[in-house]
Amino acid sequence: MSDDNQENKKPGLFTMGWFKPLYRRVIVVVVIAAWSSFEWFINQNPDHQFWGILTLAALAYGIWTFFINFENELNKTNGKPKS
Repeated sequence: MSDDNQENKKPGLFTMGWFKPLYRRVIVVVVIAAWSSFEWFINQNPDHQFWGILTLAALAYGIWTFFINFENELNKTNGKPKS
């Protein structure tokens, strides 16, 4: 890709300015982890395993997006979160 494409790349939904403070990203991931724990440990109905798998996928995506890849996405948009 050329540098022009890198500069004009639109920031994603999860790189909005609201997510820039670390505590907000932590709160979102903790809520998803609590929901996932509820689905796996409290709501043990075998017919509802879909929600457990869905919440684990959301938790993995949240960890990837908010902690592992967040700074890389900000760097792609010149360090400016979407406002």
